[in-house]
Amino acid sequence: MVVTTWQPDASPTFFLDAKSTRNTPAYLPLSGNNGGLKVSYHNNEEVSQYHFGTRHPMKPFRLMLTDHLVLGYGLHEKMDFYKTRPATEQEILQFHSEDYIDFLQRVTPENKNEFENVWSKFNIGDDCPIFDGIYDYCSIYAGGSLDASRKLIAGQSDIAINWSGGLHHAKKFEASGFCYVNDIVLGILNLLRYHPRVLYIDIDLHHGDGVQEAFYSTDRVMTLSFHKYNGEFFPGTGNFEEIGTGLGTHHSLNVPLRDGIDDFSYIQLFQSVVDPVINTYRPTAIVLQCGADSLGCDRLGCFNLNIRAHGECVRFVKSFGLPMMVLGGGGYTPRNVSRAWAYETSVLLNVELDPQLPPEIPFLNYFGPDFSLHPNLAGKVDNRNTRKYLENVRARVLEQLRYLNGAPSVQMQVAPPDIQGFLDDEEQRLQEERESRNDVRNEWEAKDRARTGELHV
Repeated sequence: MVVTTWQPDASPTFFLDAKSTRNTPAYLPLSGNNGGLKVSYHNNEEVSQYHFGTRHPMKPFRLMLTDHLVLGYGLHEKMDFYKTRPATEQEILQFHSEDYIDFLQRVTPENKNEFENVWSKFNIGDDCPIFDGIYDYCSIYAGGSLDASRKLIAGQSDIAINWSGGLHHAKKFEASGFCYVNDIVLGILNLLRYHPRVLYIDIDLHHGDGVQEAFYSTDRVMTLSFHKYNGEFFPGTGNFEEIGTGLGTHHSLNVPLRDGIDDFSYIQLFQSVVDPVINTYRPTAIVLQCGADSLGCDRLGCFNLNIRAHGECVRFVKSFGLPMMVLGGGGYTPRNVSRAWAYETSVLLNVELDPQLPPEIPFLNYFGPDFSLHPNLAGKVDNRNTRKYLENVRARVLEQLRYLNGAPSVQMQVAPPDIQGFLDDEEQRLQEERESRNDVRNEWEAKDRARTGELHV
């Protein structure tokens, strides 16, 4: 039994002493057993110890704040906790190129000038600097997503959370937008060993270009990204016409938004798009990237979303009852990022949190002066998304679904001990498509060359 003391109309028949209060979870279950769903939390506390640099907006420290909130609220009692191992080199090479990973393993701040001739090749610079332990950092967060995918495959989890993952910009051959290794692609490739169709949904402020590009030519994965787009905002991709190619035609969906979108507009648009996408594509698993830079007041952001609205997207996707891998992503105001991800953990567990943060957590003063789980983050940017514009966006996105002849079918067979066979066949097919569609690749490369960095927009 959990006794809650934060509701103004609560009338407890007994009172807790200080010791009991410290050990009482600060949440209220909304239903008995969360519908029987098994939720797992995948983390390795070492990932928060890395540092991109004093002036760099990416702060792995936000992950430690998130863990403190999750533990402070007692949410660990409602789910399975896994300390994940780092991804192995062989696992990372399932997607990334050998020369790029070899570079990440060898380069350090002390010897980086020895590799200056390949900086441009691997897109090293202000957005993606070299820092101490860069490869270890990548292998840790990628290991979290791979572990989450394994638990979903084995049926040990129905929902698997890795807030350190979600680095959606990284490409096969290069870093991009603060991302070095694309843990999302690695996790999806693993899911494809058992799942015929995977839907990837991205609610980061920035377009999920790395994931879209990785699966641009296949119908085994549908990518759906909600993001700011004006042709210049990083990464410069994500307009309507990017629909996929070959077998993947009409399996890349983009929802380009303007500055300042508010809670009501975003939730309404999200639900009106996601529902028909799921019912048409019929995925057997969903990967949800919850980049928190789409919140209002983000250091690099330009939307007006509050934490509840961001979490409502998570709640809606969960309502379909499909296996889910839930990942982090962007987010550059750490106190709000950690609030959002702790709240969304509670959404996935179907519990209601005390709106006042637990007083016993470390770094509590970081959340002042209100010490609230739900500060007002809205209204700081003018909303340029008119009702007419959003209706047009919705219509154009859903128009693509009319071209799908039902969900693609996949001949299922005994899963191999690894996915190399699938990757080899897929890579050969994709190579043949690349050779016959050089114009598509050239278009991507032209956009990459023209883009401005995420730091400079």
